[in-house]
Order: sequence, then structure tokens, then C-alpha cells
Amino acid sequence: MSRKKHLHQIRRSLYRAALQLKTPPKRGPEETLAQLFREVQVKQLYSDGKTFADMTPKRRLRQIKREYRLASQDPDFHLADFVKRHFYDFTDTESTHQTLPVANSARQHVTNLWPRLIRSAPKNKGSLIALPYDYVVPGGRFEEQFYWDSYFVMLGLAADKQWELIEGMMKNYTYMIRKFGYIPTANRSYFLSRSQPPFFAHMVKLLAKGRHSRLTYLEFLPALLAEYRFWMKGRRKVSSVTYPAYARVVAMPGSEILNRYYDNKTTPRPESQREDLETAAKSANFDKAKIFLDLRAGAESGWDFSSRWFRDSHNIETIHTTDIVPIDLNCLLYDLEKTIAHCYSIIQQSALRKKFDRLAQKRAEAIRRYCWNESERFFYDYDFRTGQQTGRATLAAIFTLYSGIASKQQATDVVKKIESDFLAGGGLVSTLIDNGQQWDAPNGWAPLQWVAIQGLKHYGYDDLADTIRRRWMDSVETVFVERHKMIEKYDVTSESRVGGGGEYPLQDGFGWTNGVYAALHDDLKI
Repeated sequence: MSRKKHLHQIRRSLYRAALQLKTPPKRGPEETLAQLFREVQVKQLYSDGKTFADMTPKRRLRQIKREYRLASQDPDFHLADFVKRHFYDFTDTESTHQTLPVANSARQHVTNLWPRLIRSAPKNKGSLIALPYDYVVPGGRFEEQFYWDSYFVMLGLAADKQWELIEGMMKNYTYMIRKFGYIPTANRSYFLSRSQPPFFAHMVKLLAKGRHSRLTYLEFLPALLAEYRFWMKGRRKVSSVTYPAYARVVAMPGSEILNRYYDNKTTPRPESQREDLETAAKSANFDKAKIFLDLRAGAESGWDFSSRWFRDSHNIETIHTTDIVPIDLNCLLYDLEKTIAHCYSIIQQSALRKKFDRLAQKRAEAIRRYCWNESERFFYDYDFRTGQQTGRATLAAIFTLYSGIASKQQATDVVKKIESDFLAGGGLVSTLIDNGQQWDAPNGWAPLQWVAIQGLKHYGYDDLADTIRRRWMDSVETVFVERHKMIEKYDVTSESRVGGGGEYPLQDGFGWTNGVYAALHDDLKI
């Protein structure tokens, strides 16, 4: 090891130790910048609201706000000039636009992309929260370590034997769990009120297999338990009769406890403030706080946005995410319970193992009871306010196969509908509704293709799994040949395969597309 590299490692170790003692920011720019932030977002100074939310102030915030109050009273005040003078914009950095080596294949391109997508955050910068280890970002507008994205990124890193990087990202999550009590959407201060689909248990399984060590489970057991406590907070407060929901837990009619997506704030999302205000203004619902809460909960789901959260499938103003018990979330929490039980089995704590096995079994039974539709032969999200299923057929149903919750007959019926209704020329559509939202038809998304393929294989439907795999990889390769890029989402029904819709333009990068494609290409076994 060179002396320079050795000194660098010493500095990084000292920095990581110091970081444990620091308090990360707990207020987002919408709070710290107040009126200035609102004016920039409402006036759409930037086409993408995330741009200003991610900027770094050049001076102390107190000084910037004082200057803003004085300057804004001037009739000749120019907001764009003020922001340019007082904030750094890191969206056009060298690391995101460095020239890549020419790749002869999409698979080689993924390997070449990893260095371009690696970031480090040794210090808090504006809304960016410092993390002790390097991490991989999705790309494009997303310059943070996003929660559920990271699992699918890790699949590709595993295919490329980047285990040290995976381990560092996992340690970033345990760091955030210690600091915040849970894993936020990403390491941004404005994301600290919400999480994302809980894939942490799957990350632990992946790392344990890569290390060939059961001790990995024990290393991360405290973090797994903290993750579980976060999602189950309030479970003793709820009652199906008097108080059916609290935070992310819901008391079902039979007194079972299931979960929903939620958020701890009832204001517009800082990164999409203008869009949320417009949605609330158009809505017939007079309770604007509830609309903001449901928009935020939809963002926590990762499916932001989709008809599965709307009363009117074509109208986001009818969003009611927090009324819904989602299939995918509860399947992932079943996986978390089973993983915790496995941890306790390793250390021969039979009472605790049985406890979490029972919790998992009860959850599985509740999912089958409330989400399975016998006449439609398919799983649907459940609206606990109405006591009925939503009736929206979505690819979330495949999570029951991914987690092994569906019975053999239920799996057979789900597979029939997936093959007849969801399978397109380029892979699987997310829903059967085409309304302009990015998590609806005709778009297909890498994480859902992976979940579907693994779920189908779990029940022995290898032929359909291979068909989806081949068609999805063809979609990725088609766009790569035309654009030499990996993109965020794909239109699995069109010849171009280029996806669209949603609140922001199509993003290049792209973390989970890279990861899933590499894992499928290499036939990664997990």
C-alpha cells in the first residue's frame, strides 16, 4: 500500500469516527429558508423543484434570509440573480458528466457506469446529509443514496463483485438507523419524514451470501429490529373499532395488524412543492393537509405516482394513499419478520425465533384474507376506510410470490393474469391503467421485473420468468443501442421502449436499471 493511500485511509477512519458524534440536520430547506424557499418553488425558478432543494448555501442561512428580507423589498429585486449569488448548484458536476469508456455491450456499459455513479458525502452540504462511506446514486437528478433503489443497485454491484462498496452502503444505513431510528427515503434533510419500501432485510441476505457468513445476520440484527420498530410504531394504540390507524400501522377488522405507507408531515413535499400545491388547489377535498399527507405517503411507497393510490384512476387529486393497506409493503414486512426470526435461530434463541415466525405467519394469513379476491383470482390492495379492496390490478400482487405468501393455487391464478394482462413485448407493465403517471401503463420498471422473475421462479414458473427476463433485457438493450444509455423506466409496449410520464423528465443513469440488468444478464443467484 502506498503512503498516500495509507494516509487517506487514516483520514477517512478519523472522519468516520468524528461523524458518529455529529448531529445531522433535522430540518429541511423548506423550514430553514422559509419564504425564500416558497417563492423560488412557487415561481418555478427551476423547472425541477428538486434543483433548489438540493442547492448548497454559500453563506450562513441566517445571513441569507436577512439579506433576502431586505433585497426583496426593492422594486428591482431579481430572484434568480439573488439565488445565483447565494447558492451553489452542483447539478452540473464533473462526476456526472465524465466521459465513459466506449462499451461494446450494455453489460460492459453497466460496469463502466459504477465509478460515475459513486459519491461521497464527508460533510453536510445544504440538504445533503453526510454519510461515513461511499455510495452509489441512481443518477440524473438523484444524487443521494436512495433506500429501495439501493437494493437493486446492489444486485448489479454483486454481479460485478463490488462487495466492499455494498458493505459500505449497508453501513451507511446502519448509521442512519442509529441517528434517525429508521432509514429515510435518502440522505436529504427534506426526506427525513418518510422512508421507502423496506428492502433492508433483502440487503442483509444479499451481503450474507456474498460474504458466505451467517455472522452477517447477527451484525445487522440490531438494525433489523430498529427498522421493524419504526414500521410497527403505534401497534398497541390502534383498534379496529375505535382507532383503526396510527402512523404506519392499521388495525384490520379481525384485529390483525397490517401496515400502510405514511409520512410524518402534512405539508407539500419540498422537492415538489409547486406540483403539490396545484394538486391540492384542484382537489374537491377541503382537507388540504390530508392531500399533502397522501402525496407524501405515495412518495414513500416508491410508486410516485400511480392509479393504485387514486379513487379516480385518472385523477391524482383523488389520491388517498394513507387509506390503503398495500400488498407489497406487507409482503416486505413479512420478509423482515422472517429474517429477524432467522437471526434468532442462528443464536439459538428459540422463544424469540418463534415469536417472529408467529408474527410473520399472522401477517401472511391477513394478507391472504384481506387482499385475495376469490372471484377475480388475484391480490388487490385493501382500503381499510371502506372495508373493501381497491379493485385496481397492479404488479404489486406479484410480491405475494416473491415473499412466498401465496398458496400454490393462488400463485397459479396470479400467474395466469400476469401472463394475460401484464405481459407486453418489452416486459411487464406496472398497472393496467394508462393515465400519464409514471408508475402506470405503459411503463415497466426494473425493480418490478426482478421481483416478478424471482417470484415466478420461487413457484416453479421458470418459462414465464425466462420470457419476462428476455423481453426486459431486450428493452434495455434496444434503448442502449439507440442512445448508449441506461434509463430510469421503459415503455414496454412501444417499439422505442423509451418510458415517460410523471413529474419530471426521463432520467439517465440509472442505478436500478443497471443493477437488475447486470444481475439478470449474469443470472445472479440469491
